[in-house]
Amino acid sequence: MSSMVSRPAAAGSAQAIAHFSALLQFETDCWDVQHAISNKRQDFVLLDVRGETAYAQGHLPEAVCFPQSRISADTVAGYPADTLFVVYCAGPHCNGADKAALKLAQLQRPVKKMIGGVTGWLDEGFRLIR
Repeated sequence: MSSMVSRPAAAGSAQAIAHFSALLQFETDCWDVQHAISNKRQDFVLLDVRGETAYAQGHLPEAVCFPQSRISADTVAGYPADTLFVVYCAGPHCNGADKAALKLAQLQRPVKKMIGGVTGWLDEGFRLIR
């Protein structure tokens, strides 16, 4: 008898490679963001897409306060067209990063979501700054 885990069967290797390769084009994680920042290899703009109050209470180092509701062609016009934006929100219970990523993609801007958001950042043992 099989379990709910093994039903349905796992995808074949080619299908799994395609899926997980594609997933990494859309997402990054807290550890990779922290590593890039702490090693001065940050080649992206980190956007905290929560509200200004939440940002003021604590945010990731190097993050720019950029509430997702304010993302528009005008507000990102000051960034070169090839700027990679990494967006984050409160955490897995919040879809603000998804909304921000969608807006940026609709504006033809490169974007990734930092999975976990602030919750994931803190779970990794990293600190917020004020």
